[in-house]
Amino acid sequence: MILLAQGKKQAEIAKALGRSSSTISRELKRHALESYSATNAQNSYLKHRQNSKAQRKLEQPEYFNLVQEKFLTENWSPEQISARLKLEKSELSISYSTIYRGIYSGLFDIGERKASRKLRHKGKTRHTKNHHEKRGKIQISNHLNDRPISAQNRSRFGHWEADTVLGKAGGACLLTLTERKSRFELVKKIPAKKAEAVQKAMIELLDSHILRSITPDRGKEFAQHRLVTEALGVEFYFPEPHQPWTRGTNENTNGLLREYFPKHQDINQWSEVDIQQVINKLNLRPT
Repeated sequence: MILLAQGKKQAEIAKALGRSSSTISRELKRHALESYSATNAQNSYLKHRQNSKAQRKLEQPEYFNLVQEKFLTENWSPEQISARLKLEKSELSISYSTIYRGIYSGLFDIGERKASRKLRHKGKTRHTKNHHEKRGKIQISNHLNDRPISAQNRSRFGHWEADTVLGKAGGACLLTLTERKSRFELVKKIPAKKAEAVQKAMIELLDSHILRSITPDRGKEFAQHRLVTEALGVEFYFPEPHQPWTRGTNENTNGLLREYFPKHQDINQWSEVDIQQVINKLNLRPT
């Protein structure tokens, strides 16, 4: 500040600027650790105000209730919530980073249950380089690298990812199929994680849908993939073992399914109607 550099006292500066002495004193103390400038003061004020405003948004009932419903009840991600508000040109606007901060700060925790757990889905076990595969190997028809470019860039409908979600060991499980472009999910309960049950369920689920490719993992449950190809005329493309991220869309949805169908629980306790209600709910999420 020029007046300060000229040796003016705080009272003289206050009078010249038409401000109170206390206001001038606060400004000088706030920036005592650096050379004072009006520009620095204004920038600091704006930054502090912006951060404070962002934090306060989730303290407003309309924002809190919206995020709570979409995130906790409907399983929308922070990115989906923020993007949908922009798309619909809603009067409400909130960044996904603000939502994340609210979640991690415990704002949406319910008792001992932390809301942040819903952000992450546990992946499959990582193996060391000395790990020996105990599962039987299957003959693959095509490698993932040969998959059509429209599957890679999600430019066309009809490219599917496949996996199973297990329940009680040795019991019924869920066959899950996710369309890469739309994220549309198909799920069917099957009596066991067996190749015959999987191929029959795949043919039943996919028979009326657009089909351009299927990307499963290399589990033995997909050993009869050639029968599906013969029945539906669609090729399978297999990734390397232990690479679930190559089916990231399906893996993400399977993580959400675990909220409703926990590990080690008997899948048969849920009817086909129960399962379909969950799938309908997930399919209504924005992409």
